[in-house]
Amino acid sequence: MQGDRTMGIWERPSHDFLHRLGTEFRFTPPHAHGYSTVEAIEAMHAGKVKIFFALGGNFLSAAPDTAFTAHGLNRCEMTVQVSTKLNRSHLITGDEALILPCLGRTELDLQANGEQFVCVEDSMGAVHSSQGRLDPASAELMSEPAIVVALAQATLGATHGIDWSEFVRNYDSIRERIAAVIPGFENLNSRIRQPNGFILPNAVRDLREFRTASKKALFTAHPIPHLNVEAGQFVMTTIRSHDQYNTTIYGMEDRYRGIHQGRRVVLMNAQDMAAQKLSAGDAVDVVSHFRGVQRRAKNFRVVAYDIPLGCLATYFPEANVLVPIDSFAEGSMTPTSKSVIVSLERVTVGR
Repeated sequence: MQGDRTMGIWERPSHDFLHRLGTEFRFTPPHAHGYSTVEAIEAMHAGKVKIFFALGGNFLSAAPDTAFTAHGLNRCEMTVQVSTKLNRSHLITGDEALILPCLGRTELDLQANGEQFVCVEDSMGAVHSSQGRLDPASAELMSEPAIVVALAQATLGATHGIDWSEFVRNYDSIRERIAAVIPGFENLNSRIRQPNGFILPNAVRDLREFRTASKKALFTAHPIPHLNVEAGQFVMTTIRSHDQYNTTIYGMEDRYRGIHQGRRVVLMNAQDMAAQKLSAGDAVDVVSHFRGVQRRAKNFRVVAYDIPLGCLATYFPEANVLVPIDSFAEGSMTPTSKSVIVSLERVTVGR
């Protein structure tokens, strides 16, 4: 189910969700919070994480502070990647490593009860079915549900009277459990088969009220933080291109911004370029500064762009190496990849 937090895939699921989950499957889920991304990486460094198991994704490239993240992954006893294709994360492993290839969403998923489909949720809260039609790349490929079920059978067996294999034979069995646990997914198997799927409940849209005690929106005013930007330094943000989905890069062009034939670029105001004695096409290293620690991204090309003075823009994930692991938003712990203090160093010819 794309829409992972809707399905409870979060380090801080609500007690209501955990209660519903425990009731449906007759067990007591742990209610202690898990690790956010930043906390997980720090826990790897501290030796608190033995196994890193990834269902899809490209954790190394998507996470902040690439070198620090890589070192954390190296400290794990085992790293496991369930993936549709190879990516950078497969090269950075624990003491032991497994790569488990799986079916992609465009491939035919044929199980005991016939062709299967999955549900996906878009950013607008619309849920619809997705069914692959292409021949699988290999007859040996398992689906993600099949891999998860195999792990459950091997580690839990018939615990709690669950017939794990039913979740692979027919994905309707998974959706029946979702309907019993997640509000808004009642009668999922019939609603998902409607043309164009269905829309999830939204209290603001449907009832004109917010899910607060007063049922009204609550606003919080925060002071604008002061950034200590020294002379010759800039505030850098990371951005994405048109031909990109998360860390998957489909092309080297960014038609929105007129960038061609490469992504290791730093967008810079022309006046700042003149002040730094830089010209379009010059090669520079980008160096971030945070709490006395410097991080370096090498060989970026300077591009003149209509961006505010004192600001730079680079692409994600190429510039993630510059984002400090210990710089994040309060509460959410989201890395501050939109506000990184950096300086530029001209690359000497022949380096």
